[in-house]
Amino acid sequence: MQKEILIAGFGGQGVLFAGQVLAYAAMDLGKEVTWIPSYGPEMRGGTANCTVVIADEEIGSPLVANPPAMIALNLPSYDKYEPLIQKGGVLVVNASMVDRGAKRSDITTISVRANEIAEEIGDRKLTNMVAVGALLAQLQEISVEAVESALQNHMPERHHKLLPMNYAALRRGFEDAKKQLPVTA
Repeated sequence: MQKEILIAGFGGQGVLFAGQVLAYAAMDLGKEVTWIPSYGPEMRGGTANCTVVIADEEIGSPLVANPPAMIALNLPSYDKYEPLIQKGGVLVVNASMVDRGAKRSDITTISVRANEIAEEIGDRKLTNMVAVGALLAQLQEISVEAVESALQNHMPERHHKLLPMNYAALRRGFEDAKKQLPVTA
């Protein structure tokens, strides 16, 4: 098994942290993992993306051309990366920042109003965790519980007061995505 995930958005949306949390969760489950960040020179407000590769065996290359899974937190990322998703893949879209529907019908697109959900929970900075939760609804390799455990184990102690809100964001994103997916027998 090898699963590649691309997460993209503006700097300051927690793109890199979302990838780190997925990487830590997979690593804690005993998987092989790579995490490669990329961001523009502007940092906050510029473009940012990261790739996470999760595998059962040694990873040959951390480079990802056509990921089977992606989170797009803004419209420029959606426009740029939607064509690159593997046929049959999943694309989680932050519907709060994207004003158009999917152009492809050969992938599963999950639209989540991540900004609004994060604000309802109490902090717009939770947008990334809402989107990660939505992705977990389609990602069999990592559970919500594994990501919660990764947050608990790898987030600095001084931020542990934020864990309940992060857990709530993950769960809300997961539940919102589950409502959009077809029921399987």
